Amino acid sequence: MSVEVLDGATILDFVQDEEAFNMSIKDRFASLDTDHDGLLSYAEMAGELMSLRVLEKHFGVDDVGLSPDELLQLYHGLFARFDHDGNGTVDLEEFRAEMREMMLAVANGLGFLPVQMVLEEGSFLKRAVERELAGKVAA
Repeated sequence: MSVEVLDGATILDFVQDEEAFNMSIKDRFASLDTDHDGLLSYAEMAGELMSLRVLEKHFGVDDVGLSPDELLQLYHGLFARFDHDGNGTVDLEEFRAEMREMMLAVANGLGFLPVQMVLEEGSFLKRAVERELAGKVAA
């Protein structure tokens, strides 16, 4: 993890760079596809869904107070957002489309004022920052 400064433009530029974004999507998809069948099951995506940190915790305390069943329902609902055709699995195109929408929503939410965030290594947001920094070094 590292603390990085980013804004909506950082994320938007990353998503619009089809080569960089698609390579990141393919890499993440391949790392999640543990049985290498070209599809993601709920079990394969569960950790990724939980890493989205839909629920905020402060000092280890869950502010929302959802039961385990409610949490399970929440994560199954998130999986359903990725599973566009409702067949119980997520293919690469479904994964790419939903991650694109999520990244654009984050960009829109951040706007164009820089913020500091703690980012996990290898996350899409971290890759967006790294791409931007690499462009500044090359310039």
